[in-house]
Amino acid sequence: MLKAIGLMSGTSLDGVDVALIETDGERIGAFGPTDYRRYSDSERGLLRQALADAVSLSERDKRPGALGDAERLITEIHAEAVKGFLQKNGLAPSVIDVVGFHGQTVLHRPEQKLTVQIGDGQALAKALGIQVVFDLRAADVADGGQGAPLVPIYHRALVQMQRRSEPTVVVNIGGVANITYIDNETLIACDTGPGNALLDDFMLRTTGEAVDRDGRVATKGRVDEDWIGRAMQRPFFSQPAPKSLDRNDFAALKLDGVTAEDGAATLTAFTATSIAHIASQLPKPPMAWIVVGGGASNPTLMGMLSKRLSPAKVLRGSDLGWSGDAIEAQAFAYLAVRSLKDLPLTYPGTTGISEPLSGGVLAKP
Repeated sequence: MLKAIGLMSGTSLDGVDVALIETDGERIGAFGPTDYRRYSDSERGLLRQALADAVSLSERDKRPGALGDAERLITEIHAEAVKGFLQKNGLAPSVIDVVGFHGQTVLHRPEQKLTVQIGDGQALAKALGIQVVFDLRAADVADGGQGAPLVPIYHRALVQMQRRSEPTVVVNIGGVANITYIDNETLIACDTGPGNALLDDFMLRTTGEAVDRDGRVATKGRVDEDWIGRAMQRPFFSQPAPKSLDRNDFAALKLDGVTAEDGAATLTAFTATSIAHIASQLPKPPMAWIVVGGGASNPTLMGMLSKRLSPAKVLRGSDLGWSGDAIEAQAFAYLAVRSLKDLPLTYPGTTGISEPLSGGVLAKP
């Protein structure tokens, strides 16, 4: 078993998750500690500007506008997060075999064979004195895959630890929502639609708050079902899996002239509706839906999901002893070890590639 640290900065732009696991790239030997480094308002502002400047990118190695500064910031913050994590937990860099570094996605257009995650893996390896596996999506996209989601193989490892034999779906709700369908050896995955991104952006515009914490604003509002019905007519929702999204693919959908409460309620319900919609495209009705990521902490969203997915059980990953907020970071630790061993990261049922494929770039300190 190798000791691996995984790092994740998701499309919600909230901060960096850090997690340690022990794994051989197939089985999970042990879960280690986790940590979180929140972005400041100014850091988040730079990342938002980088997202805006990335829209015009046509070459994945270019860094126009704010992207160069944002890449340096991402690298420095991740180095800071790992060093702080090691110090808090009394760990020397020498006991860590590898770091899995996702970076920050600023553009994802697999139909153009283009996906961009900023963050300098080589500079991070040098700063930490630990080898780093990074750029984990590029090989899949170059081979014609969606490049996302990347965590299904880790979701399957988690479900196998539970010894669940019935069809099960793991739902990850970050900025974008994605699912992994697991039924013995059958593995299907895709993005389902917006996760927290539309809601977070709406909250920031209308209230100045970056999130609807605990769904408190949404729970006071009225859902505009007609708006959701129109939004669900977008072609993405009728496409079969595998399929993936850029964080801003639904940014053109606007809720104008509504209160913060009604807007938050409607966007929360849109996320729940789009997740539930995928059930009709799966081989068998799932018996359980296990929710992880930031959305699992939103009781309003969880209630809406339970209603729409009934009679299936809707559980939080934390109900099963999983580190709900750190699962993606754990997944990138797991993927880094699989990359070192040249094991597949993606599969035809998860990203649409023709055959299982490994990936990642190794940076030595």
